[in-house]
Amino acid sequence: MSNFVVSARKYRPSRFEDVVGQEHISQTLKNALKSDHVAHAFLFCGPRGVGKTTCARILAKILNCQNRTADYEACNTCDSCKAFNENASFNITELDAASNNSVEHIRGLIEQVRFAPQQGKYKVFIIDEVHMLSQQAFNAFLKTLEEPPAYAIFILATTEKHKIIPTILSRCQIYDFRRIQPKDAMDYLQEICVKEEINADEDALFTIGTKADGAMRDALSIFDRIVSAAGKRITYQDVITNLNILDYEYYFKVVEALMTEDISKILLIFDDILKKGFDAEMFINGLGEHLRNLLVSKDTQTLSLLDVSESQKALYARQSQLAPVAMLLTALNLCNDCDINYKQARNKRLHIEMTLIKMTYIHKAIELANNPTPVEEKKKSEPSQINTPPTPIAAAVYDTPTPEPTVVKEDVAKVAPKAALITASVGSLESLYASVQSDEKAAETTEKGIAFNEANLIAAWAQFADNVSSPTTKATLMKAEVSIKDARSAYVKVGSTISENLIKQESGLIDYLREQFQLSDLVLHIEIDKEKLAASLPPPPSKPLTSKEKYEKMVEENPVVHELRTVFDLGISE
Repeated sequence: MSNFVVSARKYRPSRFEDVVGQEHISQTLKNALKSDHVAHAFLFCGPRGVGKTTCARILAKILNCQNRTADYEACNTCDSCKAFNENASFNITELDAASNNSVEHIRGLIEQVRFAPQQGKYKVFIIDEVHMLSQQAFNAFLKTLEEPPAYAIFILATTEKHKIIPTILSRCQIYDFRRIQPKDAMDYLQEICVKEEINADEDALFTIGTKADGAMRDALSIFDRIVSAAGKRITYQDVITNLNILDYEYYFKVVEALMTEDISKILLIFDDILKKGFDAEMFINGLGEHLRNLLVSKDTQTLSLLDVSESQKALYARQSQLAPVAMLLTALNLCNDCDINYKQARNKRLHIEMTLIKMTYIHKAIELANNPTPVEEKKKSEPSQINTPPTPIAAAVYDTPTPEPTVVKEDVAKVAPKAALITASVGSLESLYASVQSDEKAAETTEKGIAFNEANLIAAWAQFADNVSSPTTKATLMKAEVSIKDARSAYVKVGSTISENLIKQESGLIDYLREQFQLSDLVLHIEIDKEKLAASLPPPPSKPLTSKEKYEKMVEENPVVHELRTVFDLGISE
C-alpha cells in the first residue's frame, strides 16, 4: 500500500513561524507566553483552512514543552513534545463539536477537567467547530469555562463566531484569523516544491493560490491534484486545464480588439471560449475583473490593489497605458449592466455579444462626444420649426415639478453633460456619448459668449420667437415674462398650464439659449402666474334669480313697472 501523505498533513506547521499569513496571531501568543499572561480560554475564529486548529495544537504543544526555545517555540525533543508528535499526549484532548455536540459529550469533557495532569503543567482542551454545540451543551459548559482549575486551558475554534452565545464569547480571548492572500500561498507552495523537487511556474502557483479563495488547506489540496496530473513539471497551462480556468490571455486579446474596433475578432474569441465549455457569465465577470485591473494599473499608488503575479503585472502595466480611462470606465459600466441583466435575458449569448459590440464603438462615442459633427452643431444652434409632443427630455432641462427624468435615445446629445452622467443608460450607443463626459469637462465652456443679462435674454427670447412657425406658440413666447435671478438660470412666467406645455414642446429653445450665451448648464425655470391664471378663468356661474328678485330688478331699471302692477292689481308668482 502506498505511503503517500497529502500535503495538508505532511506540511502542517509545527511552529508558529511556519504558519502562513497569521503573523498577528503568532506574535500575540508568543508575547503572552513570554510574559506568562496566558488566558484560560481562547476562541480562534475565521474562514476554513486558515490555521485555526493548527495554531491551537501548536499553542498546546508549547504550553507543556519542557525546553522552550529562545523565541518561545516548542523544542520537539522533550518527552512532552515527542508524545505530542506521536499523537500520544494525555495532556491534550481534542473534541470535534460537529459530531460530539450533546450535553453528555460536554459532561464527559468536564469530568476530564477534574483530574490534574500527571506529567506537564497544563491540560489543554481543543474544541473544534464549537458553534455546533447545542444550547444545552453550551449552558453545561459555561461554569467550567468561567472558573476552570489553574491547570486547565480551553481553546475553541469556529468558522461561525456569530452562532456562539454571548456568554461564551465574554469568557474567551478572541483571535480573528485572516484569509490567506494568493501571494502568501504561492510562496508557501514554492517552498514545498523545493522540498519535493518539483519545477513549477510562478503563474501556476499563483493561480492555485487564487483558486483556493483564502484557504491554505484548499491550496495544498489543489496542489496535490495538479502534481498528480502534471508530475514534477507544473506549468500555467496545466493548472488552468485541470481547474477549468479561462486563460487570462483571452481577456488581453479582447481588450486589444476593443481598442482596434475589430468586431469580428471579438465575436470569434467569444465563440472560441464557449466552444471550450466555459460559462458565458464567468467570461463577462472575468472581463470586468480584467478591466478593473487595467484601471488600477494606470497609477502607481493603486498597484497594490492588483492581486496578480509579477509577470502578469507587467502585462497589465503595458496594456493599461494604451487604454484610455474613459474607455475603461465605460466598458466597466457595460460589463456591470450585462452582469445585472444576464439572468433576465432569454438569449444569453446574444445579450453578451451586444455588450461586446457596444464596447467596440466606445472610441467612436468618445470622439463624437468631444467633436460633434457640423450637422449636429447646426441643429443645436437653430430653433425648432416643428412643434413636437412633450417628451421626458423636457424634465431634464426645465426645472419644474415633474416626475423623475428618463433620457430618450434620440435626445441624449441634448441633455446637459452632468445630468447625462447621472441618468443616461448604457443601453444604446447614443447614450455612450453623454456617459463618457466628465464632471470637469461639463463645467467648461468653449469660448466667451454673449453676456448673460436680462436685456440680452429678452432679445434672444424674442429672436427665437420670431423664427417659430406656429402662431399659437409664437404668441405664447411673446407674452411670456422673462427674467434672471442667478448666473445659470432663466425664469419665465406664463399665464396658464397650456402656455407652459407649449414652451416645453420647443425642445430647441434651451439649446438655442445655451448656444447664445455659451452656458452648457443653463436651466430654464417655468412658473405660472397665479393672478393671470385667475383672470383668464371664466367667471363662476351666477345663482338663478327668484320671481321677486326679478321684479325688484325690473322696478329698479324702470319704475313705471310698479305703477302698472298697482293699476292692474297684479301679483308676483312664487
